[in-house]
Amino acid sequence: MAKAVKMADIAKVMGVSTVTVSKALSDQKGVSEELRAKIKKQAEEMGYKSASVIYQERTKPNASYNIGVIVSDRFLDKYDTFYWKLYQEVATAAVHKGCFTMLEVLQAQDEEICVMPKLVQERKADGLVIIGLLRREYLEKLTEQAKVPVIFLDFYDKTGECDAVVSNSYFGMYVMTNYLFDMGHRDIAFVGNVLVTESITDRYFGYMKAMYEHGIEVNPDWIIRDRDPETGRSDQGFEMKLPDRMPTAFVCNNDVAAAMLVCRLEQEGYRVPQDISVVGYDNYQPPGLCDVRITTYEVDMQEMARRTIKKMIRKLSGETYKQSVTIVNGKIVYKESVAHHV
Repeated sequence: MAKAVKMADIAKVMGVSTVTVSKALSDQKGVSEELRAKIKKQAEEMGYKSASVIYQERTKPNASYNIGVIVSDRFLDKYDTFYWKLYQEVATAAVHKGCFTMLEVLQAQDEEICVMPKLVQERKADGLVIIGLLRREYLEKLTEQAKVPVIFLDFYDKTGECDAVVSNSYFGMYVMTNYLFDMGHRDIAFVGNVLVTESITDRYFGYMKAMYEHGIEVNPDWIIRDRDPETGRSDQGFEMKLPDRMPTAFVCNNDVAAAMLVCRLEQEGYRVPQDISVVGYDNYQPPGLCDVRITTYEVDMQEMARRTIKKMIRKLSGETYKQSVTIVNGKIVYKESVAHHV
């Protein structure tokens, strides 16, 4: 059987990002008409079929749900991102359950002025999965106007009014920080904008719990930003600032931040892990950022996606159902970014 053509295959041939291919094939903004036509032509020539087409070929056309997936463009930056991989897991889980997904990438300006996604405006989806935290005002308007079941993936809202599926951020970062203590470190810094998302906040408190349990007062200079606080982006003109007095180890809220930190440390002449140890979170290190393989806490994306689709189908099918925040555990993955501190 011939191997199915993926959007990443088309992107490689065209010399563009997978996100650009996705936008072109779904007629979203952000791609010129000339490039859109070329991508569509290339996709047709390569025999690309969307998940929805594949499903319709295998089953009855009225036997499935259409699940819309919305993710902000700031989460799909120049790196092969965690959120792109998470979407792919959701799409796969949906097909396995006889459903298919429609991805819409939310533009920053639309989020700013509360322009609703086409999936909502045109009532194309039976249910919506929102991947990654959006602005509070936007989320409130979106959930009000959607008129379909909504599930948050990798974040939850403060009101608890929406279903959510998240990784165990608090416990995961607690485990990672304790691992650094086990390796002899006591001067440990945290990398992440603490209040940007609930998951980063939870990871910060997991770090804090481990520090306080070991009798360590947290140095405020050792709470390091990993992104622009206004835009939420780390890839456009942002440079991580190191403290004047350096710790022996850093615990980072995700692997992108950890990789950026390693590069920044190397610029200042430090070696990882010989001089300074670094751990991350997600077990999704983007290629090309740094050469050091980062010890991390693996997020079980496949299980998170599976539970999200299971929740959505139960809501759509009218099964007896209780709203909840589902927490999915992960595990530590040992690599090469940590050394014993004497």
